[in-house]
Amino acid sequence: MTETPHVRTLVLDVPGWPGHRAGQHVDVRLTAEDGYQAERSYSLASAPADGPALTVERLDDGEVSPYLVDEVVPGDKFELRGPIGGYFVWDAEEAAQPLMLVAGGSGIVPLMAMLRHRAASGSKVPARLLYSSRSLGDVIYRAELEQLDVDVVHTLTREQPPGWTGYGRRVDVDLLREACFAPSDDPRVFVCGPTSFVEAVADGLVSLGHRPGRIRTERFGGA
Repeated sequence: MTETPHVRTLVLDVPGWPGHRAGQHVDVRLTAEDGYQAERSYSLASAPADGPALTVERLDDGEVSPYLVDEVVPGDKFELRGPIGGYFVWDAEEAAQPLMLVAGGSGIVPLMAMLRHRAASGSKVPARLLYSSRSLGDVIYRAELEQLDVDVVHTLTREQPPGWTGYGRRVDVDLLREACFAPSDDPRVFVCGPTSFVEAVADGLVSLGHRPGRIRTERFGGA
């Protein structure tokens, strides 16, 4: 399924799949005809009640993502290891506090797994998503997000369409104060995106009074 011009979701058929938790990831390994191998980690986009699905953003200089986004067809096979991870996960059955999600770009993927899990489980825990994208056309899962019972706050950092009434700047402390649950609500917070984005958001939330132990982060890209 095509999500944006650069992003594609793959639904996988994995015999003996053990199931997963919302927020976990897998390692994908491709092997070329000459034996060369490349391996990358990708978050699972699907709810635990569903089979594994990956949402992949094509990186022009990537070794794995161009194949997964532009070339793979039904019936192709590649190696998968996982599910992996027990820190950056959210279980609806154990949740009582509000769920606060902050995503930058394709960092939405594991957070979407949490939102899908929340919907599938019938959880009534308050949930809010602050989602930073370059433009409206770069918003992954846009149509589905509009249908979920979730308070979604968008900010478009590079280009805003005519009549746009949402935010149009990078996520800063003021935006976090305006868009996130208050520290007094004691939310469970999950932040995912590029390293610099995640560090800025986590630092901003702590400066606003959120307890560090309630903030869980996952990042990608250079340090």
